[in-house]
Amino acid sequence: MRQRLSSEPDRYRGRRRVPTPPRSRYAAVGAAAFLGAGVVAIGAAANFPDAKTVSPDVLQSLSQSQDSQAAADAINNRGDSTRASRGETRDAAAKAGAKLTEEEAAAEVYLLPVDDYQYTSPFGVRFGKLHAGIDLAAPDGTPYKAVHGGTVTAAGYNGGYGYSITVRQDDGTEIIYAHSRRLLVKKGDVVKAGQVVGEVGNTGYSYGTHLHLEVHVNGTPTDPIKFLQAHGVDILLQTESQYLMLSSTGADS
Repeated sequence: MRQRLSSEPDRYRGRRRVPTPPRSRYAAVGAAAFLGAGVVAIGAAANFPDAKTVSPDVLQSLSQSQDSQAAADAINNRGDSTRASRGETRDAAAKAGAKLTEEEAAAEVYLLPVDDYQYTSPFGVRFGKLHAGIDLAAPDGTPYKAVHGGTVTAAGYNGGYGYSITVRQDDGTEIIYAHSRRLLVKKGDVVKAGQVVGEVGNTGYSYGTHLHLEVHVNGTPTDPIKFLQAHGVDILLQTESQYLMLSSTGADS
């Protein structure tokens, strides 16, 4: 045992000093913790209810989805003042004089699924898995509508999707509405665009109250933003240009 120096304070008597590890050891510990957290995050991501193995059929649309997300970020950064008013758009339609019969309008029209929402998550790859739809945040119980007419082929609790609805259109396209609080239609029902079919919720494997919207074309998940834009509905701007054709009906009397 070493002799205590006369200058050594009494508070150190009987104690042994632990050598300070070198900086490299701290770096190794920090790196291990970071990598461990990453493994946990990847493991959790594998349990996402709407995550699917990436198919070559959807890879082409993923780059377009990134463009959609960039546009959404730009719009959100500019604020609500940049969003076109759907009411003003519809008024302009009435002045334009576009006309369709009631049957044609019902067959062609596409509408927004929710009147007011926050676009929170895009279609794309997360941790090597495909997030096969988009997420639209809205308060619990907010009514949501069918974006297009079709037949309800599934309605009920569906594992990670929670309470969900699948609507099959005449051309075979399927639209899925997930994480609902309540469903207002049942399997076999025929719905029209704009019909309220459920309420926004947080059921299933959901992180926050929102509507998860998926579009499957020929059985393949497709970016809903691009799909709806092609039909006159802009999720990012919250506009329904297809609605313009509903301003009047039939031929001139």
